[in-house]
Amino acid sequence: MPTPSRGPEEITDLVSRLTLEQKAAQLTGFSAAELIIRDGSTPGPLPDPSRIAALRPHGVGHLSLAWFLGWDATSLREALASIQEAVREVSPFGIGALVHNEGINGFLHAYAAQFPTAWAQAATWDPGLVERSASITSAHARDAGVQLLFAPVMDISRDPRWGRVHETYGEDPELAARMSVAYVRGVQGDDLEKGVLAAGKHFLGYGASEGGLNTAITQLGLRALVDEYAEPFRRAIAEAGLVAVMNSYNEIDGIPSAASRWLLTDLLRGQLGFDGLVVSDYDAVNLLRTAYRTAADEGAAAVQALTAGLDVELPSAVNFTAITTEVESGRLEEKVVDLAVARVLTAKARAGLIPAFTRPRATEPVPVDAGQAAEIRKAIAARSLVLLDNDGTLPLASTGLRVVVTGPAADELRIHFGAYTSVSQSEMPLGMRAVMSGQVPGVDPAKFVFTDLFQTRLPGFDPVFEAEAHKIHPEAATIVEALRAHDPKIEFVPLGGFEAERPLDAAAVRDAVSDADLVIAAVGERTGWVGNNTAGEGQSTASPALPGDQEELLTLIAAEGKPLVTVVVSGRPLLLGPAAEASNALLLAPLLGEEAGPAIAAALFGAVNPSGKLPSTFPRSAGQIPIYHGHHHGSGYAHPTGTRHGYGDLPTQGPLYAFGHGLSYTSFALDGDAAYDDGKVLTRIRVRNTGPADGETVVQVYARVEHATVVRPVRQLLQFERVPLTAGESRTLTLEAPLERLHYTLPDGRRGLEAGDVTVLAGFGSDDIRWTTTLTLPTHPHQES
Repeated sequence: MPTPSRGPEEITDLVSRLTLEQKAAQLTGFSAAELIIRDGSTPGPLPDPSRIAALRPHGVGHLSLAWFLGWDATSLREALASIQEAVREVSPFGIGALVHNEGINGFLHAYAAQFPTAWAQAATWDPGLVERSASITSAHARDAGVQLLFAPVMDISRDPRWGRVHETYGEDPELAARMSVAYVRGVQGDDLEKGVLAAGKHFLGYGASEGGLNTAITQLGLRALVDEYAEPFRRAIAEAGLVAVMNSYNEIDGIPSAASRWLLTDLLRGQLGFDGLVVSDYDAVNLLRTAYRTAADEGAAAVQALTAGLDVELPSAVNFTAITTEVESGRLEEKVVDLAVARVLTAKARAGLIPAFTRPRATEPVPVDAGQAAEIRKAIAARSLVLLDNDGTLPLASTGLRVVVTGPAADELRIHFGAYTSVSQSEMPLGMRAVMSGQVPGVDPAKFVFTDLFQTRLPGFDPVFEAEAHKIHPEAATIVEALRAHDPKIEFVPLGGFEAERPLDAAAVRDAVSDADLVIAAVGERTGWVGNNTAGEGQSTASPALPGDQEELLTLIAAEGKPLVTVVVSGRPLLLGPAAEASNALLLAPLLGEEAGPAIAAALFGAVNPSGKLPSTFPRSAGQIPIYHGHHHGSGYAHPTGTRHGYGDLPTQGPLYAFGHGLSYTSFALDGDAAYDDGKVLTRIRVRNTGPADGETVVQVYARVEHATVVRPVRQLLQFERVPLTAGESRTLTLEAPLERLHYTLPDGRRGLEAGDVTVLAGFGSDDIRWTTTLTLPTHPHQES
């Protein structure tokens, strides 16, 4: 990362020249919604920057909710430019506002390129693709006038009941770390003339909430937090120069994350070496008063957050407005405020927002290469499809078979988009207007608060949202449309639903498939912010099964004895036992966005050989949750005592589909050897395509510490590489992994590795190990205490 043209001394001097009110202004967000007007002649909202002088006379630190401005690239760019001009006029020394946007699936705006969701990206096991997609997202932000992207989501997610799994890179610290590093490198680049700042989120343990409930307490020990859940952050800071971090909503050991000095200062800045900016998740500081009750008023909340190490309150100024009063009363030391302001100004200097400190970046927009964006979208979609089961029914032959397509996901485009996408963004204002205008039965607009929107059912609005998805992505094809591009004679019969409004008509199912040679059923769940979703932010499910009558639909089809291919559209692991039992082949399409239809059709007809690998474990039963491959010795499904301590009502204790699992239309084999050399584990793998078709696979190297004074996982992912091979081809790979990847917190508090045996395992999935060896490694302590 480039550094400011002036150093810390100059930043400190600038801070000293600000009044206390101006300092406080730099630590708060300002919502773009406060500037929005509608003139009736434009298709979208317009900002009125003239209001800034009256609303924020001491300056603007950060602009929030910018994604609701403008309706195309030009209008957004012009809106943000006009706001920045007004901000510089009221801010001391012409300091601009740090404008942020979401970037998990691409730049969050209707006009921008939208990529398959993060969970799908993780299923590619291809960090290079993630970096390329992130560079496109960065270019969109740079073009629009946005300096900070709230991404990537680095949470480790091991509970499929949680609705935000699709925003993450899955369950494994190493896979999440590799993907996070790639994303940050793609966004920030080598030169901020071309890149923007990235904010990793959520720090820490947010994806491990009790019961899978959003924002609930996290019941994790210190070692799990430091050694596993912090690993993606540790690596992104050390390997990619991560500039910003967002706190999480949860509580850890009685202290909310937004008020935890151990978390935000001792761990993040001390142990992990982070020296950047910490911003609050939206409303996180306010939750100290309203939810956690650790603060009685706004001033107490501000003091708790600032002294913990949280620098900025977002989205707007609610509690940090009390900073001046708290300092003047002596309850808050001004040096604490100064430190936070210095971090904000350092980030702004890097982003070119302080005219006296850095050369302003070029104002001419840099066009985003739409062709390159489409190429990357298609590559991610193709490589993230996971073939879960196949008895030889796939790939389909184009030989005049009578194929019937059914299922509620078959003719819907919206289902392929998750939250933080162009589609969910467009649905948000539609849902709000419906509620506030009294169109939603049983909801009182006067008592309604914004966050209620996540779980409010909106009957009758599915066609409205579907039409909006097609409006934003007019070239995108549904599964049915894409299948018919391969075979125009394919028939579609609408059966089943995401909500079981009435019993499924068994006779109608029988009539639809009785003359079919093969049935394709497209099932899944909707994921998003508003509407009738079963997954998304604020939307957890006690049993993450296929919703509605979809399981019954599959069972009825299977009863007719027809070959059944099931496509599951989901951004998290679902309970797919009934689907697996009913189907001859099962394909997972993990929220592929506008490329979903063509990618799925290409895989079913064999134009693409599926090569995705699961980034998360799929449980057999809800009672197994949480279930993940890297569980500790003595716990989980692979501990040495076997089923003696397992579930008495589950004859098979392991998962339905294991982490790293994914089949192909060809077969692969491998063998290898491993050695320890100069602080690294070197694994030499020879991999062969032993089947009849060209294909790609992912070689996965795991390690297991055999004995330690601290209980270790039964396996850790150590290294991996995606390998394309033609039929009959072989390649030899040399995979290196620094020994630090096996470090853990020792009994004396240091991080390191005790001397002893480490078993290295290699294969094509955590349950498909083809080769093992054992190395004796020396003590390897970390240099930091």
